[in-house]
Amino acid sequence: MRQVVVTGGGTGIGKAIAAAFARHGDAVVITGRRPDPLARTAAELGPAVRAVAFDASDPVQVEQALADLPTTVDVLINSAGGNTDIGAPEPTSLAEVATAWRANLDSNVLSAVLMTTALRGRLVPGGAVISFSSIAAHRGGAGSYSAAKAAVEAWNLTLAADVGADRITANVIAPGFIDGTEFFRGRMTDDRRSALVAQTATGRAGTADDIAATVRFLASPAASHITAQTIHVNGGALS
Repeated sequence: MRQVVVTGGGTGIGKAIAAAFARHGDAVVITGRRPDPLARTAAELGPAVRAVAFDASDPVQVEQALADLPTTVDVLINSAGGNTDIGAPEPTSLAEVATAWRANLDSNVLSAVLMTTALRGRLVPGGAVISFSSIAAHRGGAGSYSAAKAAVEAWNLTLAADVGADRITANVIAPGFIDGTEFFRGRMTDDRRSALVAQTATGRAGTADDIAATVRFLASPAASHITAQTIHVNGGALS
């Protein structure tokens, strides 16, 4: 039985990932900032899943949470994050621009860096670290979110070199449009959804289960020689 940690595991992609590992007999710890969704998900997914609530972008909270996290970690999935610009007011000063950029960098980059650094000594040989980018890192158009996700990919190259000697892999998944998540915070219109689906070669939106299946492959022995890569899961929307 492997020990799996999933940040942002209370909803959406993180929840689907936690469910997939739990179904296959792994012990899963889900983390996130919101205790209530975490508790509901842990209860729904059963005794193999345990919730620990804290903000992965806050070094103090990460350090305090370490006592509640597994002493050995086979798989770390850094899925916490999202576009903090969505629903936020447009910045009107340089100070507000700085605040907005830091929010996306903290949420998407710092959360992954802090969690991986904190658990580095607990990662076991043959283990895997899987972090998240986005199609936006390659298409642009999303300002600080695009930049933050591109930074995750660049950081992962350094991480892969660091952990490789211990037979630990480090990869990034860059999803395209994934239906049924909280990412757009209720702002997805039918026209926008249709346009995003039309960009794919498969003619459908991605699902959280698509991403969970890719994560499980990257965490499996079959992927033990795949590292320092960004895996695009977007139905061919990016060419």
